[in-house]
Amino acid sequence: MKLVIIRHGDPNYEIDSLTPTGWKEAELLVKRISAMDVKAFYVSPMGRAKDTAAATLKAMGREATEKPWLREFSARMRKPWFDQDDCIWDWLPADWTAEPRFFDKDQWFHVPVFQKAGVETEYRWVCEGLDALLADHGYRREGNYYAAEKSNQDTIVLFCHFGLECVLLSHLLNVSPMVLWHGTAAAPTSVTTLNTEERREGIAYWRMASFGDISHLYVANQEPSFSCRFRECYTCEDQRKD
Repeated sequence: MKLVIIRHGDPNYEIDSLTPTGWKEAELLVKRISAMDVKAFYVSPMGRAKDTAAATLKAMGREATEKPWLREFSARMRKPWFDQDDCIWDWLPADWTAEPRFFDKDQWFHVPVFQKAGVETEYRWVCEGLDALLADHGYRREGNYYAAEKSNQDTIVLFCHFGLECVLLSHLLNVSPMVLWHGTAAAPTSVTTLNTEERREGIAYWRMASFGDISHLYVANQEPSFSCRFRECYTCEDQRKD
């Protein structure tokens, strides 16, 4: 089976929708996804993800099933350099890398600040939702791999968010999401693709064929949005710092 994870277009967070650039990115995504033979579409309940999906769904004459656990990962906490609650990722490098448990797939949510924020509960809710969906499509979680109960070559597409995407990948690939949140950057409307590999009958593992692909933007000479990244050099004052 093929799993396609798409991040929403350039966001207007104030109204939970897209910027003019985001709407253009969503339109450029249509041709790419329309060329796929998609078994099922799933979408976050948040506006920016639904707006991104809308152009593709309209062009294909399809509908998407809304899944509450596909919303942006909502656990929040107070960081030392912010005076208000914020998402639990986007830590400063010197801070998060100093905590060994953040690199451990089984220990990262046991760090006290994450325990206080209820991160483990939120994480497991998302993982359980993903596993239930995959089971419906023939793949049941069995420890750290998936039992291929009904092997298939179907393609399913998820429209969601960067923070949530990293949670999904952490579960599928058995790694800490802290490493993904801080070591990857999925640009708006980027496409991440995973395939099952069933090297022994009935035993499947997910393998990521591409992460954050934005070739549909490049072929249209559309510069990718900077959202999800921070300044490349500290002196790049036109790029965001926090």
